[in-house]
Amino acid sequence: MKLRVQTPFFILGLIIFSYGISTAIQVQHLGVHPWDVLNIALFEKFGLTIGTWAVLVGLFLVIVSFFLDRSYINIGTFLNALAVGPLVDLFLYLEIFPKSSSIFTDVLVLILGIVLMGIGGGMYSGARIGAGPRDGFMLSISDKLGMSISRVRIMVESIVLLLGWLLGGPVFIFTFVITFIQSPIYQYAYLMTTKWGSKLSEPLKPKKDVRSA
Repeated sequence: MKLRVQTPFFILGLIIFSYGISTAIQVQHLGVHPWDVLNIALFEKFGLTIGTWAVLVGLFLVIVSFFLDRSYINIGTFLNALAVGPLVDLFLYLEIFPKSSSIFTDVLVLILGIVLMGIGGGMYSGARIGAGPRDGFMLSISDKLGMSISRVRIMVESIVLLLGWLLGGPVFIFTFVITFIQSPIYQYAYLMTTKWGSKLSEPLKPKKDVRSA
C-alpha cells in the first residue's frame, strides 16, 4: 500500500475514531470504553482536559512499549498518540453531536459513538502506518509473555477499568459490552481499508488502443 493512499485513510480514521469517543462521552452515564473511563476519571480528579490525559496516557504507553518491543513503534504511533486527544477536545468544544432527550436516544447516541470508534479504529489500523499506542502496548506485552492478544487485551483493559473506577470514572453496563459491539465493526473496517488501499495502490493499467486491435 502506497503512502499517498495510506495517509488519507489514516487521517480520516483518526478523525472518525476521535469523534466516536467524543460522542460516547456525551452519554457517559451509560458507560464508556475502559481507556475513556480512565481519561475521564483523571480529568475529573486532577483537571486538565480529557484529550490531554489521552495524550499523556498514550505517550506513557509508547515509552513502556519502547522498552518492551520497539518494533511496534513508528511515526503512526506518535501521530495517533498526539492527534486523538486534541481532536477529542475539539469535538467536545464544538458540541456537534446528536441530541439525546431520553434513555432510548441516549443508547442510540452511545451505539453511534461505538460504531464510529470501530470504523475509525479499523481505518487507521488498516492504513498500516502504525499501531496506536494502546494496541502497540498490548502487542508488546503479548510478545513478551507469550500470551494471546485477546487474553492480554482483557487483562490490560480490566486493570485500566479497575483503576479508572477507583478514581471515580463512569462505569456502567455498556462499559462491559462495548468490546463485543466494536470489535466486529473494527475488523470489517480494517479488512475493507486494506482491500481498498491495495486496490488504489495498484498502478493504472493503460487503456487498450482499439485502433491497434
